[in-house]
Amino acid sequence: MFFNRNKGGITWLVVGLGNPGSKYESTRHNMGFLAVDLLAEKEKFKFNKLRFRAWTASVELGGEKVLVMKPQTYMNLSGESVGEAARFYKIPADHVIVISDDISLPTGKLRIRAGGSAGGHNGLKNIIQHLGTDQFPRIKVGVGSPQQAGYDVVDWVIGKPMGEDQKTLLDTLGRAADAVPVLIAQGVDKAMNRFN
Repeated sequence: MFFNRNKGGITWLVVGLGNPGSKYESTRHNMGFLAVDLLAEKEKFKFNKLRFRAWTASVELGGEKVLVMKPQTYMNLSGESVGEAARFYKIPADHVIVISDDISLPTGKLRIRAGGSAGGHNGLKNIIQHLGTDQFPRIKVGVGSPQQAGYDVVDWVIGKPMGEDQKTLLDTLGRAADAVPVLIAQGVDKAMNRFN
């Protein structure tokens, strides 16, 4: 029926997670923002609309109409923004791709998953809460964890990677951006085989 059709033709959401503000720019916790910024560079689009409490861009990726988002709430409230957009466009959870940092993966390791727990990540935890399921694809960028005893994990994730770590992560972010259209066009399994 006509009234059940999706508004605006958007069929996927791609969400880069991070914290807004210059204080958090280029920190380990902002890998999602950095990945979608690289995607914007590669695919030649701009985040030009503030909607659903997020900077957004509508673009065609993998043959689909996609809303790419950078939530401007703090990380632990990302789900408010994602849930609102998913409800507005009637996007099922398996069409919501979330890109985030992951301290349980070594620096530079990329891992694509079809779903699963938040693994202690507050942004993912909040998205699971707002979507009502943990079955949404995610692209995790490994940022490693502090090697010194007693080093605070919060200080680690809001710290900026330097030297080799920075170079390694730039390469990984490029691969994360490349994985998005593949995941949309060919599905999670193909993307996992190619990028994990």
